Amino acid sequence: MTRPGKIPQPLAPELSEKSWSARESWRTFGIMSEFVEATERLCEIRPAVSIFGSARIAPGHPQYVLAEQIARQLSDAGFSVISGGGPGIMEAANKGAYFGKSPSVGLNIQLPHEQRVNPYQDVSQSFRHFFARKVMFVKFATAYVCLPGGFGTLDELMEALTLVQTGKTRRMPIILVHEPFWRGLLDWFRGTLVAAGTLGAADLDLIKVIDEPQGVVDAIFNYYESRGFEPSDAEREMLLNL
Repeated sequence: MTRPGKIPQPLAPELSEKSWSARESWRTFGIMSEFVEATERLCEIRPAVSIFGSARIAPGHPQYVLAEQIARQLSDAGFSVISGGGPGIMEAANKGAYFGKSPSVGLNIQLPHEQRVNPYQDVSQSFRHFFARKVMFVKFATAYVCLPGGFGTLDELMEALTLVQTGKTRRMPIILVHEPFWRGLLDWFRGTLVAAGTLGAADLDLIKVIDEPQGVVDAIFNYYESRGFEPSDAEREMLLNL
């Protein structure tokens, strides 16, 4: 009991730090569970294509329709389609795949705004941690397809390019859709990054720009025509250490 007139003192700083340290240590088990659960649920969906784009694109918008068409053609061609599971382009990708022949996969993230789970998912997996979710996008993808988007789309694009460039994941098609949207970024890559020597000109060969749904499907098939979709033993080892 606190004596009259005596002001309660806060916990000793060292006790507070111990408490935070303990919480941080225990949090690793939650992270591990996300990796284990997602890996077990997604390991049978190959070959798969990860599709990215803005959450703010409304149904009926030309880019929404384009994403839906691309996903439907990929699904009918035998590719599972992975999206972020939310609205906008993510919904369009899931919707196209959902009504196609192959599974529609949503990797959902808990966010304070913008993210709601769209209804077009055969496999729906939820994450609390962005980094665990990002690993799954790359780990199970045979290609990346990026439609117009904001910071999240750019984040995923740069992540994929960095991992391929540095040899931390296997090479795969990385396709940008709707050339007018990406033109300024690609011009900046060439005119600023390559010119400054911070990016090699050959690194731009990692990117393809394709605007037609069938062209996206053909580019992915052409890339794997001589080697097949299954990762080699060396690539499997690389993905284990992603």
